[in-house]
Amino acid sequence: MIQLTDIKKMLNEQGYITDDAVAMSLYLSIQLSKPLLVEGPAGVGKTEIAKVMAKALQTDMIRLQCYEGLDATHALYEWNYQRQLLHLKMVEHNNESVGDKEKTIFSDAFLMKRPLLQAITHDKRPVLLIDEIDRSDEEFESFLLEVLSDWQITIPEIGTIKATNIPQVILTGNRTRELSEALRRRCLYLYIDYPEFEKEWLIVKSKVPEIDNKLGEQICSFMQELRKLQLEKTPGVAETLDWALALSGLHIDHLDKTIIEQTLGVVLKDWRDTRHVQMSLSELMEKTGIISKIG
Repeated sequence: MIQLTDIKKMLNEQGYITDDAVAMSLYLSIQLSKPLLVEGPAGVGKTEIAKVMAKALQTDMIRLQCYEGLDATHALYEWNYQRQLLHLKMVEHNNESVGDKEKTIFSDAFLMKRPLLQAITHDKRPVLLIDEIDRSDEEFESFLLEVLSDWQITIPEIGTIKATNIPQVILTGNRTRELSEALRRRCLYLYIDYPEFEKEWLIVKSKVPEIDNKLGEQICSFMQELRKLQLEKTPGVAETLDWALALSGLHIDHLDKTIIEQTLGVVLKDWRDTRHVQMSLSELMEKTGIISKIG
């Protein structure tokens, strides 16, 4: 049986810089066979938890990306209509009855399994990532709750399919809307915030080992101050890593005003944020101890 220390070790081996709260949440989710709802700002590593967990458990990760308008059909299954029509065209002159032909086209050979059906019919317990659940509609959320409770799916043409292995479920959300109390009660809960400087620097060193130490520390310090501004889209750890990779690839060993201005597009993804930071750049550099060569 997997232990808490095993979870920490597996996450570290996969290069995921974690803390006790994350490790404990994953451990309890496995032990209690309950979904884990992970919320937090964009870019702080919520999705990465599922990816690392699948690698650590040596199983597949099946991802359902949620979006507005997502319905049961796209999450469960679809029939391959083109292939069904082609098959009917090929057998239209044989002696099979209409009923037999219908049974043939409504079989596994013509069934396109979407993430939820893939997960419950998987031959080994997979990690099912339901990503950005808050982007889906409330109607889909209610449907999902039913699936998570029963772990079976009914296909009218075939019948009820029960889970061969109940997936390890991780749901993520950015709090773009409030999730129902029913879904929250069904899950364990974990909130991941932007990391403190020390943790962010550890992540950068782990993911970009070739980076100059001075540059890495300056990037992390700058990002810490940047997140204190009132921005439309606050950059997360993902943007920190992108910036670190970009500057390291340019063989830069420190930040200055020119470099920051020329590479802000790696970190900021909104023109209003870019303008705001450009106007506040001297103050940000002063707070982070970065000395501009331009003055």
